[in-house]
Amino acid sequence: MRMKLLIFSDIHGDKAALEKLMTTDADYYFADGDLANWGRGLDQLAPILQKRAERMYVLPGNHESEDEIERFCSQYGFHNFHGQTLEVAGYKVAGLGYSNPTPFDTPGEYTEEELAERLEKFAGLDPLILICHAPPKNTKLDRAEEGRHYGSQAVRNFIEQYQPHYFYCGHIHEAAGQTEILGRTQGANVGKRGMMLELQTVRS
Repeated sequence: MRMKLLIFSDIHGDKAALEKLMTTDADYYFADGDLANWGRGLDQLAPILQKRAERMYVLPGNHESEDEIERFCSQYGFHNFHGQTLEVAGYKVAGLGYSNPTPFDTPGEYTEEELAERLEKFAGLDPLILICHAPPKNTKLDRAEEGRHYGSQAVRNFIEQYQPHYFYCGHIHEAAGQTEILGRTQGANVGKRGMMLELQTVRS
C-alpha cells in the first residue's frame, strides 16, 4: 500500500499557492511553518486549509508562536504537529517547528541548545521521517546566497548522528526546491510549492 505525504512551507499569506496545494490529493498534509507573516493573517488561510482539515498537520515556523499554532489548530480542526510524532506506512514521522536564532527577533525562534534538546526526543526512532522548519547548517538546504548559510547546527548534528531516512525543511526561501543527500538521509527544502513523498509500507 502506498501513502502520499505532501509537505510545504513558507506560504507567508500566499493564498493562491495554498489553494494550489490543497487541490493536490494526498493522505497527509504537513504545513512546515510560516503560513503567515509575524503571525498575522492565519485565520484568513484557515478556510483554504479546512478542505483537508482531518489530514492537516501544522508546525509553527519562526513567524508563528507555539500558542498561535495551538489556537489555530484547535479552532479550525487541524493537528498541531509541533514536537509530535505519527506513524505512517511503518515509518515514524516527527515534527519540530521554530528556527534557530535570526537577526529579526521573530516569534518562533529557539537557541541551538533548545533545538538540540527538543530533537533528542526523536533519537532512536527508525525508520524516521523528520520534518523541521529549520534546515541543517552549511548545506544546499540553508544556502541563501554564495557563502551565506543560515541553518541550524543542532539540526545538522541530529541528521548526522541519527540518519533519518527522509528530512524536510523550509525557512530559507532561496533554497526552496533544493535537495541534498546527507549520509543515508534524503533531505529537501520544500518551499511553498511543496514536495510529495510516496511511501511503500515497510514491514517491521
